[in-house]
Amino acid sequence: MSENNDAVTTPSSVQAAMAAPRVLKPADGWVHLDLARLWQYRDLIRFFVIRDFQVRYRHTIIGFLWAVIKPLFAMVVFTIFFGGMAQMPSDGIPYYIFSFAGLVPWQLFSGALSTTASSILKQSNTISKVYFPRLVSPIATTLTGTIDFVIALVILLVMMALAGFLPGWPILAFPFFVLLALLAALAFGLWLAALAVQFRDVPHMAPILLQAWVFATPIPYPTSKVPVEWQPVYFLNPMVAVVDGIRWSLLGTDTMPTLSLAISVSVTAVVLITGLYYFRRIEGRFADLI
Repeated sequence: MSENNDAVTTPSSVQAAMAAPRVLKPADGWVHLDLARLWQYRDLIRFFVIRDFQVRYRHTIIGFLWAVIKPLFAMVVFTIFFGGMAQMPSDGIPYYIFSFAGLVPWQLFSGALSTTASSILKQSNTISKVYFPRLVSPIATTLTGTIDFVIALVILLVMMALAGFLPGWPILAFPFFVLLALLAALAFGLWLAALAVQFRDVPHMAPILLQAWVFATPIPYPTSKVPVEWQPVYFLNPMVAVVDGIRWSLLGTDTMPTLSLAISVSVTAVVLITGLYYFRRIEGRFADLI
């Protein structure tokens, strides 16, 4: 009888504390992604996003205005050297708007990719002490850049309004291209984040990769400048469809990037799926490797 009473009166918190500890070990063969479990940790993702944004601009003089200054400075440089000296065409759009419309999504992608590459290493203290799905960290890091993106987007819309550009019905596709940029950043970021735990050179390689990547993306020039025979290879870069698609949806450039969009979505899907499986396969070793 006393045993039954003890079972009834034992608090659930004590029972949970007495439960067997969770053992993490590397998976053999195929792993279950268990993506639905991330929904249970949505509050943790939100906390990481807010924390990372606050840390990024803590002890800065102008704070979140850096989200605007960086693409504005790049726009000035591109306008002087590409739009002015090189007389680069801009699809009938003022060059400063043309370049800034490409820099806004590029900042979202490049910022998310570079920070995601080191996301697991930066969470080393937490990962080695507390269990949570390790995918929370790269996902939260990717989403943090959306706050900077919204700020820069407001400046772009002001520029467009002052220049007399009013978006038409293609603006309905705008969220899709933003989502594609985020998924592409997460897809490549998952590979880099997982590899960075094993090879600490990876976070140092990401900025070099992005420096070359920006010129493989139609930011300072239109896609029409790329030779037709090279375009199928060029379209393997997912940001080609993102930049062209955002210009089409906001500025009304001639055509929707149909071919590049199909290729970019396919590439992003392959890299994302393989990145998820690779990340999940070795995440059990993160605490030991860190």
